[in-house]
Amino acid sequence: MDQNNNAYVLLDKVDSPKDIKGMDIAQLRTLCEEIRRYMIECCAVNPGHLGSSLGAVELIVGLHYVYDAPQDKLVFDVGHQAYAHKIITGRRDAFRHNRQKDGISGFPKRSESEYDAFGAGHSSTSVSAALGFAEAAKLMGRPDRSVALIGDGSLTGGLAFEGLNNVGASKSDVLVILNDNNISIDRNIGALHEYLLRITTNPKYNKAKKRVWDRLGDGWFRDKVQDFVSTTKSFVVRESGGHLFQAMGFRYFGPIDGNDIEQVVDTLRKLKSLGGPILLHALTKKGKGYAPAEANQTEWHAPGMFDPETGERLSHDAGVSRYQDVFGKVLLELAKMNPKVVGVTPAMASGCGMNMLAKEMPERFHDVGIEEEHAVTFSAGLAAGGLKPFCNIYSSFSQRAYDQLIHDVALQDLPVVLCLDRGGLVGEDGATHHGCYDMAVYRTIPGAVVAAPKDEIELKDMMYTAMLSEHGPFIIRYPRGNGEGVPWEEHEFTVMPEGKGEVMMEGRDVAVICAGPVANRALEAAKEILEETGVNPSIYNIRYIKPVDEQLLSEAARKHRSVVTIEDGTVAGGLHGVVAEFMSAMPDPLRVRAVGIPDEYVSQGTQEELRALCGLTKDAIKAVLAEEMQKNSKKC
Repeated sequence: MDQNNNAYVLLDKVDSPKDIKGMDIAQLRTLCEEIRRYMIECCAVNPGHLGSSLGAVELIVGLHYVYDAPQDKLVFDVGHQAYAHKIITGRRDAFRHNRQKDGISGFPKRSESEYDAFGAGHSSTSVSAALGFAEAAKLMGRPDRSVALIGDGSLTGGLAFEGLNNVGASKSDVLVILNDNNISIDRNIGALHEYLLRITTNPKYNKAKKRVWDRLGDGWFRDKVQDFVSTTKSFVVRESGGHLFQAMGFRYFGPIDGNDIEQVVDTLRKLKSLGGPILLHALTKKGKGYAPAEANQTEWHAPGMFDPETGERLSHDAGVSRYQDVFGKVLLELAKMNPKVVGVTPAMASGCGMNMLAKEMPERFHDVGIEEEHAVTFSAGLAAGGLKPFCNIYSSFSQRAYDQLIHDVALQDLPVVLCLDRGGLVGEDGATHHGCYDMAVYRTIPGAVVAAPKDEIELKDMMYTAMLSEHGPFIIRYPRGNGEGVPWEEHEFTVMPEGKGEVMMEGRDVAVICAGPVANRALEAAKEILEETGVNPSIYNIRYIKPVDEQLLSEAARKHRSVVTIEDGTVAGGLHGVVAEFMSAMPDPLRVRAVGIPDEYVSQGTQEELRALCGLTKDAIKAVLAEEMQKNSKKC
């Protein structure tokens, strides 16, 4: 792709959707090309979710061309596909700071723009939200139109089907556009995927198409026949493949070429005049217009920094294992050790490291699609059937399965291991993706084990301990990104007793109780204080939020004047809640000071920026501990 021509002849003139209304189809086609080039230019140096947005450009430009946002409500699912929307709704220049601290969000966000009708950080919400907008408009007598743009990956989520069912039954004026690119983050799996594939590969249509195309050859006449063929395709597919959506009460149209702006605009214009529930099936290509992204769609979902000319991805690997890779390698090792071990993930195989198990032991691997609730209950069934499931879900996504975790796993005491990747502050994806609440939420479940390893070795041993446990749920949460660089691969598996923490450093006056890798930052801070003052606080690694090490907490209360808790999670109810509750029951309660994620939503930024914001860096922790030490010394 030629990046030398940096002039954006049309895009530079687009400050709102009104600026594209007067363009003709040729200009719209050029605009789409410029938007793609601009996205590639920006994302090469400021990484984001590139592949999905490249594929959805024509659909978004077409929607803003035909509909009148913000009065008409355009609801995006997930938001990975919405970059073109941001760029043409007054945020073109701001897009250069997409996902950065104090910049714009990588996802639609109501507080950011009037054009962002509904926030979308997780999948499968668009249909339900669009129906809500449609019903509100009807009741309040407004002419607003309501459109949901949902990907085929998101359509696997149960919430999407609940929305479709309700829209069809209500007969509301809702247009659902199915952006079908045959992939979510990893390759789509499941019955719905196969159904959509059957629609788009219908043998009646494709056999007829091949005969006609072979006879026409190349030339202008073949182009003239294109409209007829498209009509034929729509008829054949609609008659043979749209039954599912028609049965749910929708009028089904398509498939259309969602990367052909003329076809998109023509179809949307015709559908705009129709009422009732409508589903438009649009075929797009993830990574469209950029050869490297088209060739490797999984890696280019969120490629990081890259050279826009060559497509070479620029690695910043520090030579330290990522937690997701530790999980993947350890799970594979446990599976080889124990024939009952199986892996379950809701469409996050490569992201969580379970693709290693999928490659070597595919019969022991289950990707259930974007279905967190199903993943947990399915795991419960596996466990009830005698297997040992390791279910890996990103921490923020696991919130969707809270009921299943209680009702289907905990109440039945089933030995399901729930591994929560991306615990704590995840970085640039922002508030919708931070894993802030897992420790606070899941410690309330009777019988649950909630563990937070401080490094790769502890993650390895906790997974081994969980495999041996006969009860459940056994929950292990760990952060996104690199570990501490400890030699975990050489480490022999060791049982890490449930409810037992460790003393990392003996000290005086202040007991510092930590959960997760922040224990290492606290230890570093304490060592610097010791070097500078000759005294230091005690550092405790709690390891298990539940069951908590009461002996360790009793010792901390007995030997110190005050307590500081440090956690990469919300201080409202998390480790701070555990320790404060325990200390309040002591005959002579100690003051407990909290360091962690505050009781508010933290926006986007790098992990290091956000940890500094929340006081979780070594220097910030050192300042708190020094202050506490000084306060206690004055009491003497």
